[in-house]
Amino acid sequence: MSQPPRSNRGHRERNGDHRQHRDDDRRTTPDRSSSRPPYYPRESDHPPQHEREVPRVEHHDSKCTNICSRRGIVLICAVLTNSLVLICLVAAQMVTSGMSAASAMGGFNINSNFNLQGTELQQVRDLDMQYSQMRAPSLYGGLPFSLTFGVVSLLFVVAGNKPPHRMSRKLLVGALVFQAVGAVGYVVAVGLYLHFVIKVNSTDVCQRRERLYARNGYTWMNCDVSGADAAVALFGLITAILYAVGTVLTINVIRRVKRYLQERKHREAERQQSRSQPQRAPLRADTTSV
Repeated sequence: MSQPPRSNRGHRERNGDHRQHRDDDRRTTPDRSSSRPPYYPRESDHPPQHEREVPRVEHHDSKCTNICSRRGIVLICAVLTNSLVLICLVAAQMVTSGMSAASAMGGFNINSNFNLQGTELQQVRDLDMQYSQMRAPSLYGGLPFSLTFGVVSLLFVVAGNKPPHRMSRKLLVGALVFQAVGAVGYVVAVGLYLHFVIKVNSTDVCQRRERLYARNGYTWMNCDVSGADAAVALFGLITAILYAVGTVLTINVIRRVKRYLQERKHREAERQQSRSQPQRAPLRADTTSV
């Protein structure tokens, strides 16, 4: 009766020794998890770098890239054509003012170049002065008009150094309204300019002036629309076309910006929903377990 307990005791001692040896082995042998190298996530676990940094690329765009867009190039061309309108306005006033007005500015001596003397010379001077004064409103009205549109166009070019979605919406709408007004305004201005020039050329002052010049061999000084006036009208119409094209491009830009902002807002809403869903799941599990 006493032997079975001894055998059981022996088995217990042997089992205890084995457990002690196992514990000693675990203490002496290093942990496999500590001996493993640190875990580095593979490239497949994370999205590629260029996909994560796509929004940052927009911040590194140069100002020239944004200014030299199609809309910016059209505005730059409008600035140049406004400058050409200014130059042609001044040239038309100088050409049609007559030789006597040119001689008064120091261009040449009227007595040595004209075959006019006495009364005819004085009549030519008076008629040139009267004709220049009659044409002055076209110059004084055209210079501020083209200068204003040229300066404002240049300001919109400088203001377009940012991507469209980062620009103020009021600025885009202002550029749209300005170009639409410029397209209509230049067509009206060219029509009024040509009407005014033709009306001045049909006066008695221009007719008498033409006869005096033609009598002395200067047939090019006539009452027809001069080449400089035609150049003013031509560059004015080109400017109107550029403003019309710019209006269409600005409308497209505003639509794309609106669509882009809506999509970005939708993506942000989806991200917030995806972030809030994992947080709500544990809370529901806790409440159910309680």
